[in-house]
Order: sequence, then structure tokens, then C-alpha cells
Amino acid sequence: MSFSFFKILRPKTPQEVAKSIKDSLMALDTKTVFEVKTLEKALEEVEKNFVTMRCMLSGDGESEPNMDQVSQLVEELCKEDVVALLIYKLPILGWEARKNLVYCWSILLRHKVDSKYCCVEYIEQHFELLDFLVVCYDNKEVALNCGIMLRECFKFPTLAKYILESPSFELFFKFVELPDFDVASDAFSTFKDLLTKHGKLVAEFLEAHYDEFFDLYDKLLTSSNYVTRRQSLKILSEFLLEAPNIHIMKHYIQEVRHLKVMMTLLRVFVANPNKPRDVKIILAKNQEKLLELLHNLSPAKGDLMFQDSHLLALALFQAQKMSNLRRKRSSSSRKSRLSG
Repeated sequence: MSFSFFKILRPKTPQEVAKSIKDSLMALDTKTVFEVKTLEKALEEVEKNFVTMRCMLSGDGESEPNMDQVSQLVEELCKEDVVALLIYKLPILGWEARKNLVYCWSILLRHKVDSKYCCVEYIEQHFELLDFLVVCYDNKEVALNCGIMLRECFKFPTLAKYILESPSFELFFKFVELPDFDVASDAFSTFKDLLTKHGKLVAEFLEAHYDEFFDLYDKLLTSSNYVTRRQSLKILSEFLLEAPNIHIMKHYIQEVRHLKVMMTLLRVFVANPNKPRDVKIILAKNQEKLLELLHNLSPAKGDLMFQDSHLLALALFQAQKMSNLRRKRSSSSRKSRLSG
């Protein structure tokens, strides 16, 4: 007779871990979601399995991960379509489970099995998973998690190329202006990575979709939201000045419509009565150069809108210059009186 009260648990194999994850995610069906107690239990099971996955992928803090087991787990997750479940069930998961999934996601994507990125190849065969992650920006609960996962995906040219050419790409022009500041900022980070990580790829895209892209981008540059304008201008300067995009940049600066947008931005910065201190300093330091530039610009004959923009920008900068001079004189006069 055995008097052992403790059973030593055998560590799960990669195949068993993958099956447990799949089963627990599959349990999050429509019926489960509508039954609170059942849902809580199912989510606990998912969370437990994700912790096991994380330990197998990155080690338990005391020992390094077994790379053979990692490879087996990655292969199994792809073979059993668990990768798709990880994405599609994301909006239902609890905070802790989402955190562990995001942590594991980069490891899964970067891990090579026999010189192949198994998870990347799986997504290449199921590109709709990327569309799903993009659409999830509309869900505030999971938007930041999806943003991190998308940015990991966009490190791979084939995945970035798909989104650039997908109808989902246009959604970013909406998401960067969402009212939730954190979500909008995260969407800008993802948008930036998409436009700056793969220069040659982006250059080919811009060449093929020049008008459609810049029609949308000009709306961001002229947005009523100051942060949107600032961020859009920063990203524009980054991807236009990359070597592969030089011919796109030359095309861009030859168009009067883009010059009008830039002049409008200058007017907005100068006319804004509540300019941030950094903006005031930059404008003050560069006012002579900006005025010289505006004086040297030759408005196109017959283009009344351009002439109006040019004159208004010039007038605003002159007014700004006079205001700065008056302020300096007033300050000097006050100092003289005090010293007298």
C-alpha cells in the first residue's frame, strides 16, 4: 500500500501545451461568453495555459528555455491553427492573459525552425489575421495589445507589404485621430513603423498609390487636432527623407497643393495665441530665415488661393516679428527703469 499523498506532476510536452491552449480557447464559444461563471472558469484555464506557454518559450527564471521544445511548440501552434485562435479570441481575454500573449507573440514570430519563421509563414497563409488586428484598434480594451502585436508583425516585409496594399491600411488615417489619446498615439506608432521600417517597400507603394495616399495624408496635416498635425508632419519628414523615397520627395515638393498645406501649417503655428514654449523659441530663432523664404516665394500667376495664403503667411510672420520687437523693447525699458 502506498502512503504517498503527493503526486509529482510530469511537465507537459510541447504537444500537450499546444492542445491545452487550443482546447481552452475553443471553450470560449458564444455559449460560454453569455454564462458568467462558465466564462470566468474558461478564462482562468486560458490564463493558466498562457503562463505555461510563456515559461516554455522564455524559461522559468531559474533555467533557460529548451530550444528543441520551443521549436516543437511553435510548430504545433501553427499546425493546429492555434495562432489564429490566439488572435481571434484576443478581445475576450482578461488583462493578464493578454499581457502574457503579447509577451509570447514576439518570441513566436522571431523563432526559426530549420531556418524558417513558422509563425510568419502561417500568417502569410492567413493574411486576414492582420486585418483583424488592425480593426481591433476600434476596441479600446485591446487596442494597445493589438498595436504591439502589429508592430512585431511589421518587422517582416511580407506582412508589412500586405497591410500597405490592404483596404485596412486606410483605417489608420481614422485611428490616429481617435478621441482616446493613448489609442491614437499607439496607432501613430504603428503607422510610423509601417511607413519607415522598409524603405524600398514603402517607396514602391507610394509610387503606385501616390495620389490616393497623399490625398489622405494632407487631411492629417490640415487636421483641427494640433497633435495630429505635429505627428503627421514628423512622420512625413522621416519617410520622405529616406534614400529610397528621394524621387517621391522630389515629386512631392514640385506640387503647389503640398506647398499650400505647409504654408497653412506655418500660419497655424504663428497665429496660435497659445503656442507651446518650444514652438515660440523655434519661431523666434528662425523668423528672419522664414521671412526671407516667404519674400522669395513667387506665387503662381492666376492662382488666387496661393497668393492669399502667401500674403497671409507673410503678414502673420511680420506681425510676429513686430510683436517680438515690442516685447524686447518693453523688457529693456522695464530693466532701465529698475536700474535707474
